[in-house]
Amino acid sequence: MTGRGAKKAVLQGLLDAGRLERVPASATLAERLVAEARGHLQAADAVLTLDPGGSLHLAYGAARKAAGALLAAQGLRATTRGGHVAVHEAAGACSAAFGAFTLIRRRRHDSEYPRPDTPTVTTVDASEALRKAGEMVASAERLLEEGRLREFR
Repeated sequence: MTGRGAKKAVLQGLLDAGRLERVPASATLAERLVAEARGHLQAADAVLTLDPGGSLHLAYGAARKAAGALLAAQGLRATTRGGHVAVHEAAGACSAAFGAFTLIRRRRHDSEYPRPDTPTVTTVDASEALRKAGEMVASAERLLEEGRLREFR
């Protein structure tokens, strides 16, 4: 299956499973989400040493917003059933840059709902999440600027 064929199969599978839904495609919303993602990256960088856990949460938010931008441009949105996992799977089908999304999501989840033995988020953890999220945001920006995302049919 080609890259486009694989992407289409993933997105259609998520739609068929009720994890994504169709909405009007919106370049305006996609641009807004990317701008919000950029703001999250700046905020994450600003609090990196003061609050590594908060920085990691903001980096994750940036990645999630960038992924949401890819969906918005194609007229798709996660359902409550699909949630963040569906957003990740859909974004991963659009861009390899989103491969680290799950790692950041799981680390954020562990820090939000820690067990007694869960390690504290360090500046190294947050810095790596920030770097990876930045790559995801940049990838979303490129795809949108190049007009490579069309309404999903």
